[in-house]
Amino acid sequence: MSYNDRFIRACRKELVDTVPVWYMRQAGRYDPEYRKIKEKYSLLEICKQPELAAEVTMMPVRKLGVDAAILYSDIMNPVASIGIDFDIVANIGPVIHNPIRTAADVERLTPIDVEGDLGHVLETIRILDKELEVPLITFAGAPFTIASYLIEGKPSKNYLRTKALMYSEPKVWFSLMDKLGDMVIAYLRAHMANGGKAFQLFDSWVGALTPADFSKFVLPTIERIFAELSDLPQPKIYFPGVSSGELLPELRNLKADVIGLDWRVSIPEGRRRLDGKYAVQGNLDPVILTAPMSVIEQYAAEIIDQGIQQPGFVFNLGHGLFPEASLEKLTELTAFIHSYSEKAIVAREGKETSHV
Repeated sequence: MSYNDRFIRACRKELVDTVPVWYMRQAGRYDPEYRKIKEKYSLLEICKQPELAAEVTMMPVRKLGVDAAILYSDIMNPVASIGIDFDIVANIGPVIHNPIRTAADVERLTPIDVEGDLGHVLETIRILDKELEVPLITFAGAPFTIASYLIEGKPSKNYLRTKALMYSEPKVWFSLMDKLGDMVIAYLRAHMANGGKAFQLFDSWVGALTPADFSKFVLPTIERIFAELSDLPQPKIYFPGVSSGELLPELRNLKADVIGLDWRVSIPEGRRRLDGKYAVQGNLDPVILTAPMSVIEQYAAEIIDQGIQQPGFVFNLGHGLFPEASLEKLTELTAFIHSYSEKAIVAREGKETSHV
């Protein structure tokens, strides 16, 4: 089998024969085989075993037929290297044992040592670079989203402590943003040096901010991350998470290639808000996967029809897969996306040719 690069081409707004697709959290609990592995090992234990982490990364590529792999890891992995003590607790998420609450807490954070502390992640990437026949996407958590865990001490719904620090102690906030920005830059640069073919910056919870607060307190660090990594040839994706549609116009100067959209904003509207500057990725509501296959295909077809109106479209979900999703439906959906979009692209090209 030859190397499948249609995901990379779509990220660069190049022509594709069919719409590429991958799914956020595509290595996960919807897969019975993965659930068996999780009975033996925790997420962090899997991450520390490069051969096993690589195998878990490759499982959905083989089973679903997706056009890209996403590194099996967690957005919290790099924070251990800067001095944060945490666990991933079942049914809760990241739990921080030494949360960030004061200027002194920020000052004690140390620079990341990717090679020394996270060599297992880099080894996983090197294994996958040799084994995969599709591009490997690596990722990092964006500073606001990481900060929300570090400050709250665990996942939050209202980000009370996070916003309180942001509004009340802006100097402390920006110092934390700077340190987390440095961490992300070093971490992703190492990923790309060791075989990553693209990266995604996950900002899952930044949609909790107003556009003005996002622009003031978060965007400067996001812009710096992409600017400092702009020399890298690999495609760069920013996913501003759920409920982030109102933030899209603020992203127009980002040195990224692709912007991920959640399901609350249509593909055409997302492109409009972004001034058409970027390829876009998205944006099926993950919960639609609970519907009958005919309904899933109807929604997918509408998204594909919107996506192929302009070059630069990657099919994905508007957020990550959930445990109740069906492996069989995902496999069918992937095949449908490829077959439907191939025909739709040919039909669209035929119409355009007939008007020349």
